[in-house]
Amino acid sequence: MFTGIIERLGCIQGLEDRGQSMRMSVECGLENVALGESIAVNGVCLTVVSVEGDILGFDVSPETLSRSSLKERKPGDRVNIERAMLPTTRFGGHIVSGHVDTLATITELTPHHEFHEVSFELPVNYLRYLAEKGSVAVDGCSLTVNKVSDKGFSVMIIPHTWENTVFNDYQVGKAVNIEVDMLARYVERLMMQPLRQNRDKYNEEDILLAKQNESVKHV
Repeated sequence: MFTGIIERLGCIQGLEDRGQSMRMSVECGLENVALGESIAVNGVCLTVVSVEGDILGFDVSPETLSRSSLKERKPGDRVNIERAMLPTTRFGGHIVSGHVDTLATITELTPHHEFHEVSFELPVNYLRYLAEKGSVAVDGCSLTVNKVSDKGFSVMIIPHTWENTVFNDYQVGKAVNIEVDMLARYVERLMMQPLRQNRDKYNEEDILLAKQNESVKHV
């Protein structure tokens, strides 16, 4: 579990193609990292499988490659790094699981003095999870949704975040990792469950009625 408060920037040192999966090596500059520890890399929760000084190794699964932008990264690229939160950690962002939902594409980068407004195009089936002034994780960074449109959303990046995360490397057309607020997902599931139950009930009644009608025809 993470908070979306980026600790530092890492740098990809190597990418080893393993067919449908990948071994990724990242210089993270973290101390006392143990094998099996969870680290969020650009918002993707990965397990540390090797430690060689400052360089950590991660195995990236086919599912993660299909859903995230890690498949597009290359050696030398910078990535956001966050260690899993502790029970004593100050909760400065929002609940981030590190399970990327989908990709969004940067459509606009608009400076506002020292701030930057970044606009994204998002698959429409994920827009329902976003609300103005709600939370979203973009490449693992906890951000407040500034605006929501029928095609995407925008955020306003403060100077500190711009200088200390991969936002500083963003360009129009780049794909980024998106994790919607998991609370929105749970609310949707809770609200949809009664509807599903009613739908199943009506389906059962329709089937029973159809069988009764069929029986009448053969009388």
